[in-house]
Amino acid sequence: MALSKKPVTGMKDILPAEMQIRDYVIGVIKETYGRFGFTSIETPCVESIENLSNKQGGENEKLIFKILKRGEKLKLETAESEKDLVDGGLRYDLTVPLVRYYSNHANELPTPFKALQMGNVWRADRPQRGRYRQFMQCDIDILGEPSNLAEIELILATTTTLGRLGFKDFQIRINERRILKAMAAYSGFPEEAYDNVFITLDKMDKIGLDGVEAELLESGYAGESVEKYLSLFKGMEGASDALSYLADTLGDYLDEEIRINLQEIMDSVRATKASQFELVFDPTLVRGMSYYTGTIFEVAMPQFGGSCGGGGRYDKMVGKFTGNDVPACGFSIGFERIILLLMESGFQVPSQPEKVAYLLEKGLPGEELCRVIAKAGEARSEGKQVLVVRMNKNKKFQKEQLNKDGYMEFEEFYKNPLK
Repeated sequence: MALSKKPVTGMKDILPAEMQIRDYVIGVIKETYGRFGFTSIETPCVESIENLSNKQGGENEKLIFKILKRGEKLKLETAESEKDLVDGGLRYDLTVPLVRYYSNHANELPTPFKALQMGNVWRADRPQRGRYRQFMQCDIDILGEPSNLAEIELILATTTTLGRLGFKDFQIRINERRILKAMAAYSGFPEEAYDNVFITLDKMDKIGLDGVEAELLESGYAGESVEKYLSLFKGMEGASDALSYLADTLGDYLDEEIRINLQEIMDSVRATKASQFELVFDPTLVRGMSYYTGTIFEVAMPQFGGSCGGGGRYDKMVGKFTGNDVPACGFSIGFERIILLLMESGFQVPSQPEKVAYLLEKGLPGEELCRVIAKAGEARSEGKQVLVVRMNKNKKFQKEQLNKDGYMEFEEFYKNPLK
């Protein structure tokens, strides 16, 4: 039986044309984030299963690719539960590995610590457009900065990067987890129901206000609470300043400092942004990760029709590892979706080196081969990209294929120079 030549479902092979764009985008990301003071780090792709299953990752914890114990530790015959079989898993995001990394190396790192991490993550998800089971994530995080300077820097660094890649007229949606909780408390929902209420709210863009109402009532929540909750969103629709309206309506349920902090972030970003985008307060923004404690934000791209990145503040997560909380905030670009949009728009990598192909006839004498290779070395030292290959029988088709890879100039070398 022949081996399968297709990649595993939800994973993909990357052809040279896409790889060239990916390499360029990675370069722009690293250069731009470097200007904002972020430094690159790397963490293993495998994490302890206890770290990955600590009830911080929301729905993603259901999507972990789990790894069996190895060697003598794997005892299939006596295993009674999954814990007896599994001790690790492939990381489903870069935040949990970062926090473990920081907790392990805090004494060796500056405060605040501004980290840039790029790497593959894995989720046993249902594949669809822009969603894979293995995909690259690109995260920037600031640990040890308690003020909203962290949020401002993260948003500006991310939007500047997207602007340099040619994106404009996108949205940064912003909200606050403590505002979500204040709205739920004001409406009379019990605290233990908050997460379920937020899961329903997160569907607002798909099912609308009526759909949210129907689902909350179907879940058994009091009609009075549901009505009061939905009245907040209806009131904000007609308000000139949704955040101020919400703060006034919630009264003592919302600390005034939270409103001031969020307003300051929005005002600062709008006043200093370096690319074309709209920053909007969105009270329906939830973000799925349960580790978020404060500000949350998301990139909305009209070309994609959904989120192309997001993040927020997670001040309690380091404490899960060390016992001492450390303020932390991060922003992740949806790298694969960005690449998808660039590919679909026909994006071309700018400032490419001149590409030259040297086609060698088979049987070229060794002395002549050395001369050609030396000539290629001289051209490369001048900044050209030189491909030295044997000449195919169908030279026309070979050149057509090389044209697709950007080679527009050709030199041919024959064993008989008179050809």
